[in-house]
Amino acid sequence: MSKKLFITGTGTDIGKTYVTGLIVKKLKERGQSAAYYKAAMSGNRRDADGRLIPGDALQVKTMSGIDQPLLSMCPYIYENAVSPHLASRMEGHPVQLSVVRQTFADVCQRYDYVTMEGSGGILCPICYDEAKIQLEDIVKELNLSSLLVADAGLGTINSVVLTVEYMRAKGLPVKGIILNHFHPGDTMEEDNKLMCETMTGLKVLACVREGDSSLEMDAAALAALYEE
Repeated sequence: MSKKLFITGTGTDIGKTYVTGLIVKKLKERGQSAAYYKAAMSGNRRDADGRLIPGDALQVKTMSGIDQPLLSMCPYIYENAVSPHLASRMEGHPVQLSVVRQTFADVCQRYDYVTMEGSGGILCPICYDEAKIQLEDIVKELNLSSLLVADAGLGTINSVVLTVEYMRAKGLPVKGIILNHFHPGDTMEEDNKLMCETMTGLKVLACVREGDSSLEMDAAALAALYEE
């Protein structure tokens, strides 16, 4: 049976996909059968034939070197760089929870470690008109625990603590925090790390610097975060 983990973030454009790529790469380098999944992906470009390419999935695949087929990584791909609920209103093809459940299960049947990345932050609306689906509904439906990715810079204490408290209130387990755009020795960022740990009771499991090509975290400890 596959083991799974959800990657969420404190918001959009904090480097969640980049960190996810490093995570999947670390698992692959450990010799694990690793895969990636994202339920809904917005802001994608078209290839020469006019087909939408799931950009985040392509980035993770390229970074990690996994051989998983690109089209199995995301069932809902939108062109407009807006929340999935609005993108589907503009483009059609709204997210259905049953489709997410089945396509995620299909990936889990083929790979031992499946890393699912969320869209935006945990409060991102995935569908609104045809059905009311929040990102947290998908996390609950798939029974996933999470890692929280946050920017290391100014304002992160507030966004980390608010996100963790919200997830706890909703019964969504959080395993730890990864700080992105980290500058070792920076007084504020080192203090942000300490305060995030102190105020949430969670460990900062890794700090990712600009241009890092590997995750500075023990591979066995990373794999242990995944649950059946």
